[in-house]
Amino acid sequence: MVAGFCSLAAAELVSALVRPEAGPVTAVGGAVIDRSPAALKEFAVRHFGTGDKLALELGIVVLLAVFAMAVGVLALHHRRTGSAAVLLFGAVGAVAAVGRPEGSAPDALPSVVGAAVGAGVLFALTGRLTTAPPRPPASGSGSESESESGEAYRAFDRRGFVITAAVATAVSAGAGLLGRRLTSSVQAGATASRHDLVLPVPDSPAPAVPAGTGLNIRGLSPFFTPNKDFYRVDTALVVPRLDAAGWRLRIHGEGVARPLTVGLHDLLRREIIERDITLACVSNEVGGPYIGNARWLGVRLADLLREAGVRPPSAGGPADQLVARSVDGMTIGTPVEAVMDGRDAMLALGMNGEPLPFAHGFPVRMVVPGLYGYVSACKWIEDIELTTFDAYDAYWVRRSWAQQAPVKTESRIDTPRSLASPKPGTVPVAGVAWAQHRGISRVEVRVDGGEWHTARLSAADNRDTWRQWVWEWPATSGRHTLEVRATDGTGATQTGRRADTVPDGATGLHSVVVDVS
Repeated sequence: MVAGFCSLAAAELVSALVRPEAGPVTAVGGAVIDRSPAALKEFAVRHFGTGDKLALELGIVVLLAVFAMAVGVLALHHRRTGSAAVLLFGAVGAVAAVGRPEGSAPDALPSVVGAAVGAGVLFALTGRLTTAPPRPPASGSGSESESESGEAYRAFDRRGFVITAAVATAVSAGAGLLGRRLTSSVQAGATASRHDLVLPVPDSPAPAVPAGTGLNIRGLSPFFTPNKDFYRVDTALVVPRLDAAGWRLRIHGEGVARPLTVGLHDLLRREIIERDITLACVSNEVGGPYIGNARWLGVRLADLLREAGVRPPSAGGPADQLVARSVDGMTIGTPVEAVMDGRDAMLALGMNGEPLPFAHGFPVRMVVPGLYGYVSACKWIEDIELTTFDAYDAYWVRRSWAQQAPVKTESRIDTPRSLASPKPGTVPVAGVAWAQHRGISRVEVRVDGGEWHTARLSAADNRDTWRQWVWEWPATSGRHTLEVRATDGTGATQTGRRADTVPDGATGLHSVVVDVS
């Protein structure tokens, strides 16, 4: 265990000099995420929510502890073999780090150095457990002990072991703290760049939110989701912290007549738009929490593409897929037609009146209304390549998800909660409904499979945002099941057919069971 701690501490220091994402726990965790089947990812999101990454990291640390104990037992009997097993672990971490989509040769260094330190400490510690030659038989003994039988015995140099372990632990703790300090120092520049970023006044501001958009019902989701509460679902174990001054975005590929490379200040000099847009994750189960509404500030992506000479397929352009790449290696494929059909697809740099939080893509991310995030909402974006769906499968498509995924018409009951116990009488049943880029025209609620009742809708902001609703239920005593369904702006009503999130989003009616008493 001591040797394992020393190994990770040394790797922490070296990863601070290379990059935080190259640390062995992060690298192996990323490799596990990349190779996990879709069903396992869905299980993690379903049971751990946005804490799935912490659960994975804790699981890796627990496995490392078990591995360390097993290697320790091995080293007691085979000193060199045990130390070699630590080096094998280092090789696994190095391969995982280099094999990441954004990985490079230097990323192997933290795992290699950490393993070397761990192997050396283990070799030194086990050296304090020495195998002595057989003791000679004791004279005059009436019985034969284990040592007297000629078998070797093991002597424990307690003082030497404690001193060696204490020194190794202290030095490694210092190295780990130094690594954290160096990482914080590097990240301080990014934090300062976000703090210093002054968002411009939009050239095209969002229309004022109509009166009555929020129904002010206790337990109902607010119309705008605070940044701290906005859902986060991605594969980044370490949130990238980019310095805004050094950020660049490259636009290139098939049908790009004039490749572009732009920085943040280039974007700030362009026309800035402000729009209210609801984002949803394809991993959101029926009635799930992975959806949020925000006011976004940014630059129209279609304008940049046209400047680069890109034409949509409907105008004869050769590329039908835009592949956005993140600094962490994530690839997200978006239909070019959807980006250039007039909707407010943007490169966003502001969220709810402040620069993007780091966890949500600072300094710049993509936002495309009407599409699930895995095909539209690339965070920490650094590259856009124009290609075709036939030529390239993005990250999630290679993992059984659909190439194209427009958001489905859905609704959710926020209050009363499942298993709530309201009193008999009038009970407000309220929630949200969404069908981005189509809008919501009607919401209905039914009790115990009976007739559908039309709910009262809040005022509509725009067709790219969710909409609140409420139905005043004359509740009677007993256990009841409440269900909700929505109809979008095209007249299509939400299906009641249950389907899993894979490959293009869950379907079905959200329901809650309450006990009125």
